[in-house]
Amino acid sequence: MNDISTLLKTALSETKNLKEGETFLVKDLFKGYLWNRISKGDRLLLGSLFLSYVGSNERELIVIKKGASGQQMYQKTQKADTALESPKPIA
Repeated sequence: MNDISTLLKTALSETKNLKEGETFLVKDLFKGYLWNRISKGDRLLLGSLFLSYVGSNERELIVIKKGASGQQMYQKTQKADTALESPKPIA
């Protein structure tokens, strides 16, 4: 499960389970024991990739602030009309 693109796809897929207005950290998108099995280096890389993806592709998620522990926080927003433009595929 430590393939970074698989982890990114899993995280993005889990955001569909969030309700509008909910705030979250990337680690919240994984069960505790699964998150703990990911190496620290891969968790840092996953966080960077998730931030980059949200900033350039995602219309339902926004970057809001960093928490007290320095982790990036996100928020699920109202579903935008994406019929005009398709999202870029994950590498």
